[in-house]
Amino acid sequence: MSKITATSLELLAPARNADIAIAAISAGADAVYIGASSHGARHAAANSVSDIARAVDFAHKFNAKIFATVNTVIYDSELSSVERLIRDLYRVGVDALIVQDMAVLRMDIPPIELHASTQCDIRDVAKARFLADVGFSRLVLARELSLKEISEIHAAVPGTPLEAFIHGALCVSYSGDCRASFASTGRSANRGECAQICRLPFDLVDDTGRVLVKGKHLLSLRDLNRSTAIPDMADAGVSSFKIEGRLKDEAYVKNTVGAYSRILDRLVSESGGRYVRQSVGAVRLGFNPSLDKSFNRGFTPYFLTGKAPAKGMASMASPKAIGLKVGVVTDCKPKVITARLSENLVNGDGLGYFNSAGMFNGFRLNRVDGNRLFPATPQSIPVGTVLYRNRDKSFDDSIEAAKTSRTISVDMALRVVSPELISLEMTDERGCSASVTAGVPSLDNAVTPQETPRRRILDKLGGTAYRAGRIVDLAGAFFIPASVLTALRRDCLDALDRASRATYRYSYRLPEKFDVALPYGESLTVHDNVANRLAREFYISHGAKDMVPAIEIVKGSSREGGEPVMTTRYCLRRELGKCLKESCGKDWIGPLTLVSGQTRLRIEFDCRACRMNLYNV
Repeated sequence: MSKITATSLELLAPARNADIAIAAISAGADAVYIGASSHGARHAAANSVSDIARAVDFAHKFNAKIFATVNTVIYDSELSSVERLIRDLYRVGVDALIVQDMAVLRMDIPPIELHASTQCDIRDVAKARFLADVGFSRLVLARELSLKEISEIHAAVPGTPLEAFIHGALCVSYSGDCRASFASTGRSANRGECAQICRLPFDLVDDTGRVLVKGKHLLSLRDLNRSTAIPDMADAGVSSFKIEGRLKDEAYVKNTVGAYSRILDRLVSESGGRYVRQSVGAVRLGFNPSLDKSFNRGFTPYFLTGKAPAKGMASMASPKAIGLKVGVVTDCKPKVITARLSENLVNGDGLGYFNSAGMFNGFRLNRVDGNRLFPATPQSIPVGTVLYRNRDKSFDDSIEAAKTSRTISVDMALRVVSPELISLEMTDERGCSASVTAGVPSLDNAVTPQETPRRRILDKLGGTAYRAGRIVDLAGAFFIPASVLTALRRDCLDALDRASRATYRYSYRLPEKFDVALPYGESLTVHDNVANRLAREFYISHGAKDMVPAIEIVKGSSREGGEPVMTTRYCLRRELGKCLKESCGKDWIGPLTLVSGQTRLRIEFDCRACRMNLYNV
């Protein structure tokens, strides 16, 4: 019987900066993605190469990985600077780049591993095959895909790891195929400057000008939560489980990583050897993670089953975190609220409520005295109003106070080599080994037993990435000065660190197959985001005959004429119970338009494909 090779599973965490990257690894992440100094899809989450190097040094101790995002479109004038950036990232040990622009495949850069970003809009087998064939080592799938669709892609590219989102904010549009922000404000999502048009309140207006829905956040989706579907996703072929949130704070990242790391650990332990975790080291969280208590707009599994969830997927009342119900107002004066509470509240909690207009208002508690609440700002809340807690200060404090740590088990063996020489050998769970020797003036027999005090000295690994495993003391009854043994332990740990760095295994860029044809024919449109000469060269070499450039580089471009600025699998009619395939949808006369201030988006419902296209008007 052939031996089954275990599949390595990876929990991939976001990091706004190096400190959060280190916190994510400490909390159990197997890898972290972090923005470089430029050209990341989150302009507000850029980091210097030296800061990324600090995260790399920490992560690699645990065989965890650091991926740098260079996933915006690139202009011709920026090609040289991006090349230099990539060389610098490679030099400091970054494991892979997450990229969108095909120009990277034509740059003069080191052989760093390349991952096709979700901005590449990988939603079918044809696109997945093409990107795998041209040299991408990993594919980051569109969030909209079902388990069946993921499984089909996995079968089509069996040797290519698949990465999929499991938690966090959702783009309502297919990622990489959204130009709504640029068309409305001039700020391009594909340049890391999304204005989040989808979080605005909109009126929905029919062809006669009648307002069907007023002032609702009609395009604002709930947050993704697939915590119960991880085994199914692994079975479908996902090996990297990605948390969204490169603008989130450290508490959010530690909480979500801690929760999902425990889920993956449970899956691995119950898999009978089918799965393993990619990184090593035992995690001590120091708090009990709870996904409900970090920022969220309510949760949805999105289209994982292939159908829209019965409870809906939009958060139309507010784009903010609403939180959990904690009580009902029984009396309200501007500076004191009396409420019937179902949860214990504390000073500093964040509360909120929906006003008569359906808008969500939030405030902070200065003080709590039983069922009497003292808000930081005066409030006027009708009796009977439900209160929600969207910031649990006690929980946040528990994360901040937790001494979260991650340590690598190391076995030790102490030996006498000669009458004036001793040695210490260490072997850790990464498979790294080191041995050092030290001279002593003379090894004399001790009056008292020495094994216990020697073990106490060897066991002192605080402040390092290690914890003591099995300690074998073969030094007998000889007396070894504590200072000698302490120096021996320190030198051996240093040697073990050097061995770890020397044996760390990188993966490298795959070769490009030049005889692979484009997946959708010879013509490229604005949806392909071609913004520079190297990207054009790439596509021409794979059969492109003509192409429309990305709208970001067309002088004065703010609209796309007949091209949609957003394409989404989310359907507003379906969400509102007005599907055109049902009789209840016939009383809404199309075309429908979304209106928010100067932003106007005409909606086209593609019922055959069950998709929605939005056009700037």
